[in-house]
Amino acid sequence: MDTLHLSRHISSQFNEEIEQIRNHVMAMGGLVEQQLHHALQAIANGDTDKAQQVIDNDRKVNDWELTIDNECTRIIARRQPAASDLRLVMTILKTIADLERIGDETRRIAMVALESFNNEQQDLLVNLDNLGRHVWQMLHDVLDAYARMDVEAALSVYKEDKRVDREYEAITRQLMTYMIEDPRSIPKVMNVLWSARSLERIGDRCKNLSEYIIYLVKGKVVRHSDESELERNARS
Repeated sequence: MDTLHLSRHISSQFNEEIEQIRNHVMAMGGLVEQQLHHALQAIANGDTDKAQQVIDNDRKVNDWELTIDNECTRIIARRQPAASDLRLVMTILKTIADLERIGDETRRIAMVALESFNNEQQDLLVNLDNLGRHVWQMLHDVLDAYARMDVEAALSVYKEDKRVDREYEAITRQLMTYMIEDPRSIPKVMNVLWSARSLERIGDRCKNLSEYIIYLVKGKVVRHSDESELERNARS
């Protein structure tokens, strides 16, 4: 965080408030990461109890978003931050919105574990598990990059989203073929398909988080940039 010069702010109380909010963001991120990990475990092991736990815990993710949102609102009202301080507060608001949406997608994934699949249909979950592990690693890496304000790590996560998209497209083709061959399987396969879509969206959210890190450190808006332009801005 030294890059942002927050430690040199004239108000030590302001610094403490900002640091507390950053710690809360990391706690929220840790919970969301744990939720995704548990949801994937529930699917892999057919663990309905763990799936239900993920579903129930989604409200804790929502509570974190509300808490941090209120903290940011109070800081803006009291401190009227400018420059890098305001950039940090506004980026935190965007970050928690994406984390909350990752929580929503994770809840949808956990609901698949409440479904029963026969042995043949279980094979469909293998590729879903592979995609899930990839997306979970993206989330883990981007949260680590956020904690360290590591632009290079954020850039690596950004680039991983293309691989996730390709994996999602491959799973979609496989599931469509399965439904054509066995129309009776359509309701169950559609649930798997929506879970794969949720994982792809989580990958997109991780990509957003990567962009926020680059914006925070470099002060450059990189949304809607192509990869080469984003990379130039991140490294300049």
